[in-house]
Amino acid sequence: MPHDRGDSEHGIPLLDVEAQDDKRHEDVPQTPVNPDQASARKKFLIWTGINMAATIGIVFTNKAIFNDPAFKLMQTSFASFHFICTGLTLYIVSRPFFGAFVPKRAGVVEMLPLALSMCLNVVLPNLSLAFSTVTVYQLCRVLLTPSTAIINYIFYSSTIPRPAALFLIPVCLGVGITSYYDTKPAAPATGSGAEKVVATTSSLGVIFALCGVLASSAYTVLIAAYHKKLQMSSSQLLLNQAPISSVLLMFAVPLVDQVPVLSDVPGYRWAMILMSGGFAALINISQFFIVAGSGPVSSTVVGHLKTVSIVGIGWAVGGRSVADKSALGVVMTVGGIIGYSYIMLNKPKG
Repeated sequence: MPHDRGDSEHGIPLLDVEAQDDKRHEDVPQTPVNPDQASARKKFLIWTGINMAATIGIVFTNKAIFNDPAFKLMQTSFASFHFICTGLTLYIVSRPFFGAFVPKRAGVVEMLPLALSMCLNVVLPNLSLAFSTVTVYQLCRVLLTPSTAIINYIFYSSTIPRPAALFLIPVCLGVGITSYYDTKPAAPATGSGAEKVVATTSSLGVIFALCGVLASSAYTVLIAAYHKKLQMSSSQLLLNQAPISSVLLMFAVPLVDQVPVLSDVPGYRWAMILMSGGFAALINISQFFIVAGSGPVSSTVVGHLKTVSIVGIGWAVGGRSVADKSALGVVMTVGGIIGYSYIMLNKPKG
């Protein structure tokens, strides 16, 4: 899966809050909005929509691919393909005619630890998606926040406000509740038909999900260290590490992947794989168009919208009833992470 980048600090706000005149001045024509500003805001909204659609699309496309027994255990090949798509996309947009960013080279040996971490950061969550429902997969990704906070506290003595830490408790409990009940058989939603099988999560899926969270947390902390060490942006780092990660995984393919007979794979499955690569490219490209207009509040809101959308669609596709006990965990997790984000966005700067 591609990686969202959040290295922008300044840009065009999502909404302009204009000072209002007194009632006695209401007949005076207002100053028109700067056309350049309006155009930039429109571009930001369009590319944010594309980014959200591509993010949601890649999750459900990948899930459909992994539901095919022939591709369920081809995670290293699939991740290597995605790294190639990511590397090519970043290379193209870094060229002078596109000019999204200026590439910066780093040594292969120097990048190896980050590239290895990136491999685990993608392969383990993909395995989680293959053996879990989309709902559990996405909620477990939310655990990246408390996990990273713990790692930062242990290794860097970095702390967060107490109210924010308290909001992480229902986040963790909610993921646990949802994961537990999602492994149990459940009745289908009313009107979905008694013959419909409700999607469930295997114990292996939960294990892969938790391992994926640990790998992603370590990757998050490591990439922050590389930012400071090499003075590179996320795009520059990703351009360096994606090709290395792809090559590393190619060596692992003969050892761990169960490669199907390629001639037996139907054409529509290849089309879905190409769609997944296309979504990965769109996610990476859209980042460059929305990064300038994405302040902390708007980027957080967009992130929550992605989570809620994926969880909601996953719930509907999975066929579970709204009254299912795992719904409590979903509400706790989403509510907790929104509360945490609110505290962190409004904490005093210091």
